[in-house]
Amino acid sequence: MAKSNTAFVCQSCGAVHAKWAGRCEACGEWNSLVEEASSSAPGGLSAPKSLSRKAGKAEFTPLNAVTEPQQRHEIGVEELDRVFGGGLVPSSATLIGGDPGIGKSTLLLQVAARLARNGLKTIYVSGEEAAAQIQDRARRLKVAESPVELATETDLRKVLASLKAAKPDFVVIDSIQTMWSDNLEAAPGSVAQVRACAQELTRWAKKSDVALILVGHVTKEGQIAGPRVVEHMVDTVFYFEGERGHQFRILRAVKNRFGPTDEIGIFEMHQYGLAPAREPSALFLSSDSDSSGGAAVFAAMEGSRPVLAEVQALVSNSAYGTPRRSIVGWDANRLAMVLAVLEARCGVSLGGRDVYLSVAGGYRIAEPAGDLAAAAALLTSLADKPAPEKSVFFGEIALSGSIRPVARIDQRLKEAKRLGFKHAFVPEGSFSAIEGLTVTGLSRLSELVDLLGPEPDA
Repeated sequence: MAKSNTAFVCQSCGAVHAKWAGRCEACGEWNSLVEEASSSAPGGLSAPKSLSRKAGKAEFTPLNAVTEPQQRHEIGVEELDRVFGGGLVPSSATLIGGDPGIGKSTLLLQVAARLARNGLKTIYVSGEEAAAQIQDRARRLKVAESPVELATETDLRKVLASLKAAKPDFVVIDSIQTMWSDNLEAAPGSVAQVRACAQELTRWAKKSDVALILVGHVTKEGQIAGPRVVEHMVDTVFYFEGERGHQFRILRAVKNRFGPTDEIGIFEMHQYGLAPAREPSALFLSSDSDSSGGAAVFAAMEGSRPVLAEVQALVSNSAYGTPRRSIVGWDANRLAMVLAVLEARCGVSLGGRDVYLSVAGGYRIAEPAGDLAAAAALLTSLADKPAPEKSVFFGEIALSGSIRPVARIDQRLKEAKRLGFKHAFVPEGSFSAIEGLTVTGLSRLSELVDLLGPEPDA
């Protein structure tokens, strides 16, 4: 017979331990084990009650069966429809995470209001704010007249009963960490509660033909809090990113069963909420016209869209014995690699200097094609002379010092030409000639050093 006992569950990865320890052996996180009550069967396994009844037969469908494509709910906001892959899909569950105060609730309230005005029955369930707070935000966003039904409840049993009775088309749960089920003795926000509530809500959404969005808290590392199994339960996982000091926000897809996983939506924060960015590249380009060196424009690709961002660098003499490396918006390991290649393959001495590198506007470079732009910014800062006026850079640097080709060169060049750039430094290879844009192909990093680096006697 099952007996009630306790276990220590890691609040980071969900691993179960028989006794408390300072460090989780599964994920390596410190001070993450919390004691939780559980009902266990012999052997330490939970007793699945559903297996005690007589099971029916599963229905099988041929792989080549013809089914009608799912009709999506278009939101009407180009940036959102792009990230979702064409709109919301019924019978789907989406998880959105982001830092506190980044604008998750604001964005979803605007989405709910727009869908409600389009004729969908929409419900917004909040477990973090009072109804008066949400109504006040709706008035500030000028969406208070939208037919959105609002509820403030954290009891999962009550929430599901109300949703089943209302039969909505679109539901927002803000947030999944505040929901709790009375079937579990664990505290709200614990791994067990988050996993159980997400599973129940996702199962209900798929059975009821409802588009469901769950809001998730994030950890200090920027990952969605709770067990990673929650990200496997849902169909789509988005991260809402941005810097507090900048007005732009990025909605980035990291998992999408109904669309691309490398798309982003770019928004600007205004007094009336979030609006799609009219010119995304302009948000990440500096308006500084100073003639000093240390800046290079990178033509990045975010999904199917090119985005131009400025990489800024400062190379100075080190005031201490150990040179300092400070990086914002780029991978520190890639910077170390570029510095090593410059020194070992090109003879540029940077080992005893402080190096500061930042991406303007709070943008974060994730693709290796940013290597060449970072190298150009470092070289122009070291030589104290600017790069050629209105020029862009992109290309991956190999450890041998060669410049490796990157994907979608023509799209990057067309975007640079559209924004008024005159020169482009790219990996040598096949690319289309574009009128008004001078393209220089590079096969070795040393060629860029000859163009932008300091004089040999400097």
